[in-house]
Amino acid sequence: MSDIGWTDRVIGVVVVLVLALLATLGIAQHRAEPAAASSSDLRAPGASPAAASAAVATTGPNVTPTVPTTATPTTIPTGATTTTTTSTTVPPAPAGPVSAVGDSIMLDIQPSLAPLLPGIRIDGLVSRQFEAGIGIVQAEKLAGTLGTVLVVELGTNGTVTSSQFDAMVAAATGVQRIVFVNVCVPRSWAAADNQVLAEGVARYPGLTVLADWNALATPHPEWFAADQVHLNPVGSQALAALIAHNA
Repeated sequence: MSDIGWTDRVIGVVVVLVLALLATLGIAQHRAEPAAASSSDLRAPGASPAAASAAVATTGPNVTPTVPTTATPTTIPTGATTTTTTSTTVPPAPAGPVSAVGDSIMLDIQPSLAPLLPGIRIDGLVSRQFEAGIGIVQAEKLAGTLGTVLVVELGTNGTVTSSQFDAMVAAATGVQRIVFVNVCVPRSWAAADNQVLAEGVARYPGLTVLADWNALATPHPEWFAADQVHLNPVGSQALAALIAHNA
């Protein structure tokens, strides 16, 4: 009987040890499951552990997320000054062939005027007076070479009278338009000449036109040569453009 009792005790101890071991394994497995679950929450299904680590690195508290930016148009504030480029306006074509009579100023501008009025006939002469210009126009009319538009640039070298103005208009009978260019020179007769020209144009509305060179050039002494009479290339271009616009 004692042997049976000892055997039972041995079996009982073994059973207790086995149960204790099984219980210990169960507790360890239960504790491991939450840790595995917490790691899987950091990555999408099927993502590798490396991808999960990258996700942590880019979303951690010390990383500023990158926000896509969109370009917005620049708005110029109201009243702001901007620099603009003004294109050169091509003057309207004249009604027909153009003739021009003048003095040395006409010679100054000839290289700039000819391209603006293709085919223009230019007759310029140094120191020419207004009276002499009347004879030039009369001769061209007799020769049949006077254009349908006449440009008169005279008065630089002396006075112009009302009767001379009327004689010039009479000499150009048959033209469609006469453009009178006033003067901008530091001479005693300049103001009186400009008044005669302005009054003369007012007497022949629709036929005569005043190209007001004096008003355009007075604020620009830099357009003139040292004598303040003849023109440099910039001044020549400005006067040529004025004449072409009125021709």
